[in-house]
Amino acid sequence: MQHTISYTSIGRMAFPVILANSSTPLLGMVDTAVLGQMGSETDLGAIALSSMLFSFLYWGVGFLRMSTSGFVAQAHGARDQNEEASVVYRSLLFALVLGVGFLLLQAPIGWLALTLMGGSPAVEQGTAAYFYIRIWAAPSSLMLLVWMGYFIGRGETKLLLGLQFLLNGCNIVLDLLFAGLLGWGIEGIAVGTLIASWVTCLVAGMLVFRRISQAGTLSQKLAKQALRNAQKLRQILHANSDILVRTLFLISSFAYFTDQGARFGDVVLAGNHVLLQFLTFSTFFLDGYAHVTESLVGQAWGSQKPQRFREVVKVSTLLAAGTALCLGLGTWGLGEWLIPWLSKSPHTQAQAVRFLPWTAAYIILSFAAFQLDGIFIGCTQTRALRNASIASALVFLALSWPLIQTYQNVGLWGAFLVFVVARAVALLRYYPSLLEQVTKQECNTRSNR
Repeated sequence: MQHTISYTSIGRMAFPVILANSSTPLLGMVDTAVLGQMGSETDLGAIALSSMLFSFLYWGVGFLRMSTSGFVAQAHGARDQNEEASVVYRSLLFALVLGVGFLLLQAPIGWLALTLMGGSPAVEQGTAAYFYIRIWAAPSSLMLLVWMGYFIGRGETKLLLGLQFLLNGCNIVLDLLFAGLLGWGIEGIAVGTLIASWVTCLVAGMLVFRRISQAGTLSQKLAKQALRNAQKLRQILHANSDILVRTLFLISSFAYFTDQGARFGDVVLAGNHVLLQFLTFSTFFLDGYAHVTESLVGQAWGSQKPQRFREVVKVSTLLAAGTALCLGLGTWGLGEWLIPWLSKSPHTQAQAVRFLPWTAAYIILSFAAFQLDGIFIGCTQTRALRNASIASALVFLALSWPLIQTYQNVGLWGAFLVFVVARAVALLRYYPSLLEQVTKQECNTRSNR
């Protein structure tokens, strides 16, 4: 089904993704509240470290969602139902291999993580208890990335919202039951997350395979053909590896920003952390437009319609730019009132207020990087994504050192702004060739008719 391209239609598609994204922090708040009321400071410290560990693991394998959405969108645009199903079969293979790999390697992963995190013995014990329970959700969590990529690629964002609400709603209820009512503490939180992950995975998997079955492509023969197609397997492997490198460089850049801020003392570190919450909030919205762009651009690429491709890029980018401007100005104008809700320390508040304009500028400028990510993911031009992330990270590193030496945290934020602009500029370099490719595809199709 080809969606009409308009500001209203794209806004309607993006809104469920925005709601789905914003439901995740609610779960973290409930976990914190339950342990804060029923547990101890040790439990809170353990859940903080555990959440960070699993965020790192699953953010690192986010390529499963991205590559699936890109390849499914292209197959959907080309109305190739066999290829849509084949993408699912191949992505599912990678998810299962990685998920089982996490289970088999849980002992060294857990040991390494606890060694690097360096909490107190009590916190480490709680973190280990949580980790060795929740790790059994790894296969379901990775398969869920594939299912979500499938729905995003097809433009079925309302289903994505429903699944996210199921996951987090089930998680919240089970947290209250196990950790709150039964008093299992952090182990109860882990068990709740484990069950919620598998329940949502099974529901999502049934929805995906129902669609594949309705299309007449649920067959053992097609699955075997998909998994024996060495060229297609290499294609998805290359895409996944490119996106993995891209993600690792982005994670490293944000970690570097946090680490450098810590060198200026606890107040600067705390102030930067508060401001990063505004950046995280803005990603709920900008990611919504990027996901829709992935779907519609990928479909236009698959159907070989350059005019539709340009319309999607234009309309979604203008919406994202307007949203980023509103978010940035809202952060600047309301941030001084919101910051006391995030920190009671007057020193941290003053530090955060001082750098509010930098935060607002980052949000306003960041929309271009988000949009271009969505465009290149939808077209599965992952090498450009990889190269752009490496280039922008190197620019950030090279520029931050002299700026930090001279201007300290001001220099760090200045380099951070250049970093997000450099991501967009590096991808823009590849955009003309992208347009040329989709135009050539249409010309070749016409000449073959």
